[in-house]
Amino acid sequence: MFAPRLRKIALIAVGVGIVVGVVAAIFLPWPIALAIGLVVGAPTAMSAVFGMRGRIWLAGNTVHVRRVLGERQVDVSRTVSAELLVHVARVSQVGVRIGDGNKTVTVPLALYAHGGGRELDLVALRKLADALAAGELVAAAAVASVLVQQLRAEALDAGLEQRPLYRAVKIATDAGRTPRTTLTDSEVASLL
Repeated sequence: MFAPRLRKIALIAVGVGIVVGVVAAIFLPWPIALAIGLVVGAPTAMSAVFGMRGRIWLAGNTVHVRRVLGERQVDVSRTVSAELLVHVARVSQVGVRIGDGNKTVTVPLALYAHGGGRELDLVALRKLADALAAGELVAAAAVASVLVQQLRAEALDAGLEQRPLYRAVKIATDAGRTPRTTLTDSEVASLL
């Protein structure tokens, strides 16, 4: 879901670094201009490339999160915490944070910009909802119900206003709790 945007960011960062390096080469010796171009473009490009290398997948009831520096695994059916997170910005993000007491993972569910968005595919959303519902935690069951409602809205080809994950962004925005917030139990229940 994030790879195309990160790829674009990496390419823009490399382009900006090259332009700054060429302009600096007009006024400075080329080794110094090259160093300036690298300092300007490389950190952002490398951050985007490392972000693209991360993967999240569900095997059975276990969420695996692989990052550049290691992997985390959380058995979703044995969670002790499940929270809907909303990050409101130009491109707003909705995710679920799942913790088993020792480790916590965050699974991105949807990205929304003005007038559109991108959501986790139907099969992945269904498997995650099933894994959350398999446990005994009430909060996990509530999040699973929100995901099922999201699936129903997508099956009916409902507009953004009828989709629970988009309404989560609206709740956070209307409450003025930006840029990052965790929805309360009553707010999660209102999505149903």
